[in-house]
Amino acid sequence: MKVAPSILSADFGNLQRDVEAICAAGCDYVHVDVMDGHFVPNLTIGPVVVSAIAACATKPLDIHLMVENNTFFVDLFAPLKPEYISFHIEEEKHPHRLIQKIRSLGIKPAIVLNPHTPPEAIEYLLADLDMVLLMSVNPGFGGQSFIESVVPKAKKLSAMRDEINPKCLIEVDGGVSDKNVKLLKEVGVDIVVAGSYVFNHENKKTAIESLKI
Repeated sequence: MKVAPSILSADFGNLQRDVEAICAAGCDYVHVDVMDGHFVPNLTIGPVVVSAIAACATKPLDIHLMVENNTFFVDLFAPLKPEYISFHIEEEKHPHRLIQKIRSLGIKPAIVLNPHTPPEAIEYLLADLDMVLLMSVNPGFGGQSFIESVVPKAKKLSAMRDEINPKCLIEVDGGVSDKNVKLLKEVGVDIVVAGSYVFNHENKKTAIESLKI
């Protein structure tokens, strides 16, 4: 299991310290939640702050867009050369076009599904994706409880993935901890996003290692 700690749960007064700490502790990606106050009821960070994160991170960025007007935000963040940019299928009218755009910029495209959105919604896009992110909380805020129905959903998506595009990774975000990571691993999840579990732990290395099963 790969681990992508979510910066949303970091101490923004000591952001460089926290980014350097999770990278030194062995994370695989730095997960960056970008919210615009429209698609979700919260507002987070723009390219100036993410540029500062990129400058001190020694692991690749995994940028999760929770926004309206995805194309505008892809253009904002693409110059930072993250490993992944993911966008919500619920918001995008022309997802295949946006997937092609992200890939043309040298970035791996990913799609996000909200808790209520079935895997079948992306069946005809799966062949063109590098990753699918399943939300296991309602997007917008950190520290929420894990929604159990994501487990059978991930299992169904994993079966689709294995048939259509075995190289596509599955990521889960929201309420992930050492209590549920084994179950996620068993149903085919490859990457977990963990915010409060990592950043509130007294030892970030211990927290990250407990998820790498």
